Formats: sequence, structure tokens, C-alpha cells
Amino acid sequence: MTQTPSDPHAESLRLIEALLFASAAPLEEASIAERLPEGSDVAALLAEIAEHYSARGVNLAKIAGGWTFRTAPDLGQRLKLETTVQRRLSRAAVETLAIIAYHQPVTRAEIEEIRGVQISKGTVDTLLEAGWIMPKGRRETVGRPVTWGTSDSFLHHFGLGEIADLPGMDELKAAGLIGEPPVVSLRESALPSEVTPANAPEPDEGAPELDALAEQGELVAEESVEH
Repeated sequence: MTQTPSDPHAESLRLIEALLFASAAPLEEASIAERLPEGSDVAALLAEIAEHYSARGVNLAKIAGGWTFRTAPDLGQRLKLETTVQRRLSRAAVETLAIIAYHQPVTRAEIEEIRGVQISKGTVDTLLEAGWIMPKGRRETVGRPVTWGTSDSFLHHFGLGEIADLPGMDELKAAGLIGEPPVVSLRESALPSEVTPANAPEPDEGAPELDALAEQGELVAEESVEH
């Protein structure tokens, strides 16, 4: 490795290094041999490069039948980076969180009964990863199901001193988050199809506290991703 560039042996080593660094995938010995002078001992050259890099920050390694440079194993942990990734909660997760907040401690079956549909395991996992819910114990009934409640991180995110500070129905109505929508005058040129009949059925409001909780703050879960 210390020979001058004019030496054919040193040139072969330099060429192999360049090939390995430039390749996006491990290189097989046959592919390397195609770029070297005829009769080159590819195995011996690779062994020499591997020895040279054995104590360096990158090592030559054989992966899936080919050769490539890899970060030294002992440095891997020190090179990890944590990045905060924002992920908007799904409608199902928002509703589940609201039910837990207003009805805690509550079991999975009770959440499903209130929502009227089953909740997937991924919905609960998302809220757990966000740190907004936590197990609160077990219900002393058949099967002793786990009960769920909100965490301190939930209070911190929504700026609440305690769970009792969650807005009640009167406060939500006063804030305009639930209740009758404001009356809007139609323009004189409105088409007949744009006018809502006076006897039209009212839209299903569902559980108003669910939408209200979503309006209180942007429900964005954060998770750490390692690179």
C-alpha cells in the first residue's frame, strides 16, 4: 500500500479501491478482475486491501458474495442519528384518543362500543409510540382487560394542568367548536341545487368532543428514527 503509483501492483490496489468506493453494490471478484491486468491475483489484492483497512474507520467486507466497504462495526453505534419525524394522526387515532381522554380509564371493548367500530392494533400502537396514552390497570371483569388512560405527555401537548381541565360541552359550544353552524346568506343568483331545503335532515354530528379535541391542537405524533 506504500508503493509508488508507478508500480503496477500499487496501481492495481488503487484501481480496486476506486471500483469499490464507486460501486453502489458489492462487487464480485470476477467483475473486479475484468478491470485489472490479465493474470492479476484478485484474491491476494483484496486481502492486502482488507489488511490495510482493518484498523481504519471503514473495513473491506464480503457481503452477499461480493466485496464492499462498510463502516467499522465498533463505530456503528456512535454514528447513529436520531431524527424527529412528524406524522399526522389518522381519524381513527384522533377519535380513539378523544374517547380515552374523556372516558378514562377505558378498555378496548368500551372504546369500540363508543366508536361503533373495531379499532386496529396499529391505532393503539401509534398513540403509545407518541407517548399520549398508557395502561392504567385491569378491569376486574371476565378476562381482566387492560384499561387505558392519558399520560403526562398528553397533558403537556395540550397545555393542560390535569385531565379535569379538558373543556366541557358548555366551553366547547362557547368556543364555537360544536353546535349549530352559522347562518350564511345565499347570493341571489344561487342555483336551486345549491339551496338546502328547509326540511332537509340534519347531518350526523357524531361525538362532538372528538372533533373538538382535534381542534384544540394539531395532533401530530413525533417518533425518533435512527439512521
